[in-house]
Amino acid sequence: MLPPLDSSARQYWTAQLSNVNLSSMWMAELSARSGCSVPTIKYYLREGLLPAGEATGATRAAYDDTHVRRLRLIRALTEIAGLRLETVRQVLHGIDHAESWHEAVGSAHTRLGASPGDDTPPTQASLARVDGMLARQRWELAPGHPQAVQLARALDALDGVGHPVSDRLLDLYAAAMRPVAAHEVLSVLEIADTDVEASVEAAVVGTLLQEPLLLGIRRIAQENVSRGLAEESAET
Repeated sequence: MLPPLDSSARQYWTAQLSNVNLSSMWMAELSARSGCSVPTIKYYLREGLLPAGEATGATRAAYDDTHVRRLRLIRALTEIAGLRLETVRQVLHGIDHAESWHEAVGSAHTRLGASPGDDTPPTQASLARVDGMLARQRWELAPGHPQAVQLARALDALDGVGHPVSDRLLDLYAAAMRPVAAHEVLSVLEIADTDVEASVEAAVVGTLLQEPLLLGIRRIAQENVSRGLAEESAET
């Protein structure tokens, strides 16, 4: 599990992804601006993670700010999110080949949420509970949606260790996440008005950086609620 990240880390990577201007450059400058070594850049080129530059000779190529942005995105996905290169490749493919912003983000979320080697089908009971929560929240997902399957697996895991989650708690989680999700999506859509690719990158990186942030806030809240209840108990 990724450790919680403070807001300054998220601000840094957001700025790194967005603060670029179109200009032509050689490999050395690309390395300096992206923070990636020349051997690493050449490796990403060979692996197809980074588009080739514009050939200017038999052995030279010029690069631009789209290459800087892509390298910074790869760095964020590998160094901050800790993703393997194969998963990074899938995320980038989803960004590059999506026909819409919504499709690109959905594709990325599907890949980011996948658990390697976890193909155990969830129980029908847990899938039905997920469907029930979706109906109560008036949310819609396609049948067999990966996020629904992942949630059902989590319910099964909790049931398996004797700590089942009630429908009431599921609804509480959903209600708490609704305004958070609305704020995040609207913020990214503002970017999409001027730069669709940047908005998709922001959504993907934001997901990776903000989920540990949400986890950290949850744990802080639990600690403070627990302390408050303990103090109340001691007073009585």
